[in-house]
Amino acid sequence: MTEFVPLDIVVLAGGISHEREVSLRSGRRLADALTGAGHDVTVIDPHAGLLSELVDRNPDVIWPTLHGATGEDGALLALIETTGIPHVGARGEAAALAWSKPTAKVLVRRAGYATPASVALSKETFRDLGATSVLERLLAALPAPLVVKPAQGGSAQGVTIVTAAAGLPRAMVDAYAYADVALVESRISGTEVSVTVIDKGEGPIALPAVEIVPLSGVYSFEARYNAGETLFYAPARMDPTVLAAVESTAVAIHSLLGLRHLSRIDLIVDAAGTPWFLEANVLPGLTETSLVPQAIEASGESLGAVYAALARAAVAEA
Repeated sequence: MTEFVPLDIVVLAGGISHEREVSLRSGRRLADALTGAGHDVTVIDPHAGLLSELVDRNPDVIWPTLHGATGEDGALLALIETTGIPHVGARGEAAALAWSKPTAKVLVRRAGYATPASVALSKETFRDLGATSVLERLLAALPAPLVVKPAQGGSAQGVTIVTAAAGLPRAMVDAYAYADVALVESRISGTEVSVTVIDKGEGPIALPAVEIVPLSGVYSFEARYNAGETLFYAPARMDPTVLAAVESTAVAIHSLLGLRHLSRIDLIVDAAGTPWFLEANVLPGLTETSLVPQAIEASGESLGAVYAALARAAVAEA
């Protein structure tokens, strides 16, 4: 029997993005699960001396749970890689691609997968070309209903579902509050699902897809993080053949974008059973209401066991 050797793990949580509080919750939940599995865990909130502290401490592995630009745009991950310390999750270059929703959509579309028609529009273009004429052209190309969202970001912050043309101007303003580029996307009717993809060292696999049914009809920030505002079904309630296609699509997109260890791929499944790619999450939430823990539990494994296996996979790749 192999002797159990605990890992020294640093969890990065907090940061200064709009998703700071969610990041702190994710970090605490992750640390609790890993500690419960017998590992030594320290949670660190990034600060000016972070890189020096990491080098001096030299843990076995770093697990970033920094949602938003602080952790997901690839910059910090690339800097961590310069220390030589292994980390869980996508490398900096892959994270930068997936963090940009328009870029990820282009890569996915070119690979032959369905993703809603969209236009990415910078704040400067919106202003310089005149809001009125820009909105007219947008609505001519992409009639409502639409989804307007920041081109980077998560937790549904700055996201608006536009059911009529009159709602588009306000939706653009809300998206620009969180990013300099807004993504205006056709809304696909169907079942919203999220697929967690993990790789414990033997190749990426999909965990049971989680079906999302927000009671308000919109999977907003509040619906994501306030218990009782959304119904979740894991596995998703759909035909086994469709479910298999959804999960295989998620794994393919995870690999296509160069992601590692853990990702969450969000999709809409239309009435014909076609999965439409919405976005990829390189550092998905691990809070008590997040989708990754639900998928892990639906798979029959414990959070601590899966998280520990992912940490060991990161160490083995170093």
